[in-house]
Amino acid sequence: MEEAKKIFVRADLPAVKDDRKALVTNGLEAGIVSYILRDEDPEFRKLGKMEDAVMTKDGRSVDPAWEIARIDSPEDQEKVLALAGSKKGVIVETGDWSVIPLENMIARFRGSGTKIYAVAKTKEDAELYLKTMENGTDGIVIDTSDPAEIGRFRDLVGTPAPVELSEVTVEDVKPIEMGDRVCVDTCSLMHPGEGMLIGSYSNCLFLVQSESEDNGYVATRPFRVNAGAVHEYCMVPGEGTRYLSEISAGDPVLIVGRSGNARVGSVGRCKVEVRPLLIVSASDGSRTYNVILQNAETIKLVTPEGAVPVTELKKGDRVLAHVETGGRHFGMKVEETITEK
Repeated sequence: MEEAKKIFVRADLPAVKDDRKALVTNGLEAGIVSYILRDEDPEFRKLGKMEDAVMTKDGRSVDPAWEIARIDSPEDQEKVLALAGSKKGVIVETGDWSVIPLENMIARFRGSGTKIYAVAKTKEDAELYLKTMENGTDGIVIDTSDPAEIGRFRDLVGTPAPVELSEVTVEDVKPIEMGDRVCVDTCSLMHPGEGMLIGSYSNCLFLVQSESEDNGYVATRPFRVNAGAVHEYCMVPGEGTRYLSEISAGDPVLIVGRSGNARVGSVGRCKVEVRPLLIVSASDGSRTYNVILQNAETIKLVTPEGAVPVTELKKGDRVLAHVETGGRHFGMKVEETITEK
């Protein structure tokens, strides 16, 4: 699974402590959990749970696993390139990125075990660093004196790329034996047309709608996707998949809408219960795929125009799915011939 890119806030530079604190509080409110802090400000770590807190003294990291490097010359570049494989992370700042081809940095550090983060003063610079050589840097470090600017950077790594959806044609719907199915309750409210991508095969994931529509019998649960049998795959951030049986509270999942627009949600809880199941088989014209869901009218597959309860699906109906070539190995996409049936 592709590892998510990371945003740091550089909160060690302002001379005034209250200004440094404002950068941290605004960053936490924007959902950013990684920071560069002065070693004289350890109490800032109590303002919110942090994933990374790189402490500095006189602008340099006090943790030998991290390096903060300034590049102003080719000689500086060579020193930084030599750090690949010897550090957990290297944070690179420079006054002029034309001094150092960013491509060289990304190529040298890729696969070395050392993450490379570029300091960005503007959102436009950050976008460039994250896209250079397709994969870009492992993340960015926000360098701003204005706490209000931090929120502008958040969506750079917080919003996943759209997912390509296509129509598949239902070939058969039939009840099967009872089985263990998973309800995924997220910490997000979803709208009609939004849900999760679920499937028995990793190369075809059906868009299963959240319980966001009132059917007159039970109250809506717009935070919930009745996702299907425990063996099935669901798409997660980074274009990876996980088995539904593995998902638990705190895990990230991908919430996808009818248009393919995606966002990341956090799981609040998962419920595994024995329920009657049915199997929906559908074809893209060349192959047939299936998804196994609870046999109940509250579970719906998304169509180009709306959503249809699985209990009302019939042969010839068209539903939305994400279809891809290749397969998965430990949740990561691989280009190889894999037969699933």
